[in-house]
Amino acid sequence: MNEKYYITTAIAYTSGKPHIGNTYEIVLADSVARYKRMLGYDVFFQTGTDEHGQKIEDKAKAAGVEPQQFVDTVASQIRQIWDLMDTSYDNFVRTTDPYHQKQVQKIFRRLYEQGDIYKSEYEGWYCKPCESFYTESQLVDGKCPDCGAPVEKAKEEAYFFRMSKYADRLLKHIEEHPEFIQPESRKNEMINNFIKPGLQDLCVSRTSFSWGVPVDFDPKHVVYVWIDALTNYITGLGYDADGHHDEKFKRYWPADVHLIGKDILRFHTIYWPIMLMALDLPLPKQVFGHPWLLVGDGKMSKSKGNVMYADDLVRYFGVDAVRYIMLHEIPFAQDGTVTYELMIERINSDLANILGNLVNRTLSMTNKYFNGVVRNPQVREPVDEELIQLIQMTPQRVRAKMDELRVADAIDEIFTLLRRCNKYIDETMPWALGKDPQKQERLATVLYHLLEGIRIAAILLQSFLPQTSQRILDQLQTCQRSYASALAFGSLEENLRIIEKPQILFARIDEKLMLEQIEADQPKKEETRPAEKAKPQITIEDFSRIEMKVGQVIACEKHPKADKLLVSQIDVGEQQPRQIVSGIAGSVKPEEMIGRKVVVVTNLAAAKLRGVLSQGMILAGMSEDQLEVVTISHLPVGTIVR
Repeated sequence: MNEKYYITTAIAYTSGKPHIGNTYEIVLADSVARYKRMLGYDVFFQTGTDEHGQKIEDKAKAAGVEPQQFVDTVASQIRQIWDLMDTSYDNFVRTTDPYHQKQVQKIFRRLYEQGDIYKSEYEGWYCKPCESFYTESQLVDGKCPDCGAPVEKAKEEAYFFRMSKYADRLLKHIEEHPEFIQPESRKNEMINNFIKPGLQDLCVSRTSFSWGVPVDFDPKHVVYVWIDALTNYITGLGYDADGHHDEKFKRYWPADVHLIGKDILRFHTIYWPIMLMALDLPLPKQVFGHPWLLVGDGKMSKSKGNVMYADDLVRYFGVDAVRYIMLHEIPFAQDGTVTYELMIERINSDLANILGNLVNRTLSMTNKYFNGVVRNPQVREPVDEELIQLIQMTPQRVRAKMDELRVADAIDEIFTLLRRCNKYIDETMPWALGKDPQKQERLATVLYHLLEGIRIAAILLQSFLPQTSQRILDQLQTCQRSYASALAFGSLEENLRIIEKPQILFARIDEKLMLEQIEADQPKKEETRPAEKAKPQITIEDFSRIEMKVGQVIACEKHPKADKLLVSQIDVGEQQPRQIVSGIAGSVKPEEMIGRKVVVVTNLAAAKLRGVLSQGMILAGMSEDQLEVVTISHLPVGTIVR
């Protein structure tokens, strides 16, 4: 059996729609999980939602709905964004899941019965946004030290966890395992600011609100966020406080890395390890506190008007472009800053020019000079050696960076190779070789080196830009797509015929027009749309008459007689693809549709639209002048949608 690798993100709080700073974490974790899978690890990747607490109870009340309905809506929205970003999680845990709640109660009771939890009374300064108590000395200018919000004096009966009982053991573990807290600067902060000054006992229950997991032996108390949220990392694997663990827990625990934001490092490197010690469980191997993704001149805030959402960015730039910005613009141990201008500049320079242009012109030259047939006569010259050496070294360089979770640096290694390939074109001048009949074997060798560099770069990009990687390898028409083949220069098959018409991977963006579009969209986000008149109710029998299937777009082009229509060839799992005409050309380009999994109404009567036969309908959502095609991430082609 392959070596296991268990990676988690912090679970997202269901108080509202996650912005790109929240989304960054799931994309970062996904890149690590994909990379480990590519190396052959047995990966389990868990994410989810944190759904209890006073803030949610208050928000649900303000919205006029029950808390469960409120969190169901937000959790669904969070999961949709995670799926939109093409993240490959294996489990999405919710703290309202019945199994999780039952285990939380059992864990709380066990800790109480063994004397690690006791009942007392709490009096202190309470921050509602953080749902945390603070002493007078911990406040900063009389406000919450974490979020800066006003605090209020609160006093209530509560259960407490004896943190101090395990403090020395925790400090010893941290000192003996230097890799436990990363980056290094975060470790020193935890030791010097929290552990050595002395750990105070932790409040682990509340009575001032009811939306939480009840303490089963004292129902007026609900289990506070620490035990409820943090234990998801074990309950999601099937941990059982009575010892009857699921096989997944036996296989994957302890976690190899908890990937979290630096603002919740204290909870994961102090509270969580102590809980695990009390439960007599191994500690996670590493807690990695990643920096923040900032917008413009600071942290995202609705009051500042600088909040960006992933679904909006994908609509403007596409999934892989947004993934690239998120993963590339964050240094290892420092916050990263993004603006729309920076995004456009990176897409144009890195993705459209360095990557996209390299692939397009290399494939085009192969088609022009050799009818798309790959040849390697091995007519080498000294200029080739530096490129070949870099191609051979790049997988090892990427792995060295990924072993330290330096994702941005790993991407830089790949783009260093792509830049060198572009330079190689300037050095060898294939267009000049093409004019000399005596240089055809040399020209074929030069193009082979470029195609091999592109193939290996595409394999390495799988973890970061999965859709783009797939599109490059598909255009090469190669079967050599494994990580093992990336380690062996010369694995690209000879006499292979590449795609005849290369696709544009990333189109250049007109900055002025794009910024104008983004600016024009801003006011619409603040407006409240009048509710559309509801359609008459239908029965389940009415709905069951509609047949919908998951289909994958295999070709797409503009309608020859209508600017607003696209003509798509869609594989829905039948013998022949369906041809479907859709009025979506104003919102999506033909090349952006290729490869997408969409929902197709397959029993709609065929019709001709402007002279072209349409055999179904693609589902899309529409809001005023905005349209978005409904996409599917993981379900196979032909799956029935109910």
